[in-house]
Amino acid sequence: MEHSPGTKVNLARELKGRGLIIGVPAAFSPACSASHIPGFINFKGLKDAGEVFVVSVNDAFVMKAWAHTLDPEGKSGIRFLADPHAAFARTLDLTFDGTAIFGGPRSKRFALIVNNGAIEKAYVEPDNTGLKG
Repeated sequence: MEHSPGTKVNLARELKGRGLIIGVPAAFSPACSASHIPGFINFKGLKDAGEVFVVSVNDAFVMKAWAHTLDPEGKSGIRFLADPHAAFARTLDLTFDGTAIFGGPRSKRFALIVNNGAIEKAYVEPDNTGLKG
């Protein structure tokens, strides 16, 4: 979902060429808001990555607010998508039990390089504890 629950996004249709899908456990979480996603937003070579999506286990309204907070004018071109029930992350087998911190299952931090609908390379945080340098 993008911007509202009624706006469904099919990533298979959206990613016809090169692209990047970035998964995070939660919008507005400290590491994701302070450095992880801003690192992508401020990366000078981002345009060369193709379509870029940030996906989080949150509702569409939260993702819209987070996008506006991190990239108020949308200059990066990154699209922020909601995965409210972790269905996308679960399909990729990229969930963890975040009940103690987030109240339910969450997405691991990951980055998928996609080309013509196929995942070329997957980077997955191994321990769900924070960003690695």
